[in-house]
Amino acid sequence: MDSKGQITIDYLISITIFLFAIIFVFDYTAGIFTPFQSNSDETTLIADRTSTILVEKILSEKDENAPNMVSKTKICVFFTELDTNYEGTVDYLGLSGSFLRYDFNVTLENETGIIGMAGKTIPSRVNVGQTKRIVLLKDDNTGNTEVAIMSFRVW
Repeated sequence: MDSKGQITIDYLISITIFLFAIIFVFDYTAGIFTPFQSNSDETTLIADRTSTILVEKILSEKDENAPNMVSKTKICVFFTELDTNYEGTVDYLGLSGSFLRYDFNVTLENETGIIGMAGKTIPSRVNVGQTKRIVLLKDDNTGNTEVAIMSFRVW
């Protein structure tokens, strides 16, 4: 029996390959768990903030029993203002700053189709942040309400 504990070259090579495999696995799995790099998260947050301002404050009927009830008259005025004075409305909503500027589009639709749309046309091949809100659309003349979906898009 030999009592010397020497490492053979085969053992050294196998340990080296095993350590490289472990390093590769850790490096690869770290890339899996990191979120995708895109600025669409930023635009989605801005679209969400803008939808909250519009639905809950500017276009709201201020009814405590129905927090997402919006006025049809206020929506018509807002859509007209957004189409005629786009730059001023975007500035008012806080979508333009000294370094970044965002464009904006709002669509209102019910189960039969699109009721109205305002803002810029959405270009292709850009990151668009979108938030949809289900609202109760109240007709101020008749008092009737209907369910509608408002889509807010920012890019």
